[in-house]
Amino acid sequence: MNVHAVTPQPVIWLHPNDSVVIARATLLPGTPIADGIVASDRIPAGHKVAVRPIVSGEEVRRYNQIIGFATMPIALGQHVHVHNLGMGEFAKDYAYGQDATPTEYVDSPATFKGIRRPDGRVATRNYIGILTSVNCSAHVAGLVADAFKRHPFTGFDPLADYPHVDGVVALTHKTGCGMPEGEPLKLLRRTLAGYARHPNFSHIVVLGLGCEVNQIGEMLREHKLTDRIRNMDIQSMGGTRKTVEAGMAFVREVLAEANHVQRETVPASELKVALQCGGSDGYSGVSANPALGAASDLVVRNGGTVILSETTETYGAEHIFTRRAVSCEVGEKLVELMRWWEEYTHKHGAEINANPSPGNKAGGLTTILEKSLGAMAKAGSTNLVDVIKYAEPVTARGFVFMDTPGFDPVSATGQVAGGANVVCFTTGRGSVFGCKPSPSIKIATNTPLYRSMEEDMDVNCGTILDGEETVQEAGQRIFDLILRVASGERTKSELFDFGTDEFAPWPLGVTV
Repeated sequence: MNVHAVTPQPVIWLHPNDSVVIARATLLPGTPIADGIVASDRIPAGHKVAVRPIVSGEEVRRYNQIIGFATMPIALGQHVHVHNLGMGEFAKDYAYGQDATPTEYVDSPATFKGIRRPDGRVATRNYIGILTSVNCSAHVAGLVADAFKRHPFTGFDPLADYPHVDGVVALTHKTGCGMPEGEPLKLLRRTLAGYARHPNFSHIVVLGLGCEVNQIGEMLREHKLTDRIRNMDIQSMGGTRKTVEAGMAFVREVLAEANHVQRETVPASELKVALQCGGSDGYSGVSANPALGAASDLVVRNGGTVILSETTETYGAEHIFTRRAVSCEVGEKLVELMRWWEEYTHKHGAEINANPSPGNKAGGLTTILEKSLGAMAKAGSTNLVDVIKYAEPVTARGFVFMDTPGFDPVSATGQVAGGANVVCFTTGRGSVFGCKPSPSIKIATNTPLYRSMEEDMDVNCGTILDGEETVQEAGQRIFDLILRVASGERTKSELFDFGTDEFAPWPLGVTV
């Protein structure tokens, strides 16, 4: 995708072969677009306008890639959106590994101030965690965490004597029982185990009810979880009050040890950065996502790892990633995921193309193909080195793809379970999001959004649209911020204490 193309005002023209361009601001009928082309309709900001006549059934291109097919004739200068653009079948050339090239690593890798755990892994934050095996223990876990809760607006801080502890967080969910044993239970346990062993937690207590399908002891044995972890269930402890008291006693017991950490200089190769987007708009694939892609390349070139997910938001563009796969096997794993999702959505009476949300469409995105092509830009240009299941541990260095749904909290939960210690989240409509225990950096696609929600946005990539900096310059700015945040600088979402309610394991399977 050529996101550096010259873009004449008042539109963004991404590639000479494109049949549509993007409105930089709202265009009124009669507004000149390019040589001899004027807008025939009112074109909202971020939406598409035709720069050549398109016959019914003809492919429509953006990024020099197919984003759909005209459902009726489209005239020069006409608004192109859901009323005249739809999905269609077309052949994809997967060309496994054809574009894979050796990664150009930097000579002097960047560093950040991280927390080195006894097992050698590096943390970017230092929390004490309370996990739950089942929804039935969620309230009790919340009561324990509330006893140690900092209040950002009142200044009350029960952890004032423990300045190196970032907080006590209860991560609860809505399942754990009423579920069949098999893949749904395995997936839940894999997610909880990923959080239990996450380096951003110094200690963990797992709370259960006692009679649930997801038995704590079995989960601990299955995933060989022993270090730093205490477990208790409400029935064995003798009820709510006794369990809360025991949970609070555990936290008090480990606070001093958790506080006894120091940040030290560590290489950027210790970064595992989750790549997310939510509330996307027509600018996402032009500004914030390519800029995050440039930052991703810097992470990889410094020896680190980036994790792209949201399989349903890669659908239709997977052939671009397969060409960058380090092997045919890796590329085929990605294609197999797409086939699984086709079957899965069909079985449940849904369509993958239903993925663009009302907000996405209001922002100018029409089909999942268009959304996917913009979303995949977050992963930059390096090789695809691995494709893994939801919440599986990320062990490869470089660009890794994890299978997840497109729903942001569920997707990010899987990435953090896999080991992500920083999250980068782009948005064009204005998603507010946090992801404890890993800090979340929010990146705005356009300047009006950034100015409107500056208290929630960490980075403004509208500067690219405004002509103030290039994609590469914005990417360098994001990379520098990643290093500072990994070193302890607070993000906007952390200042608002986001990140507890966003914990959302993928509820795969039926409820019985």
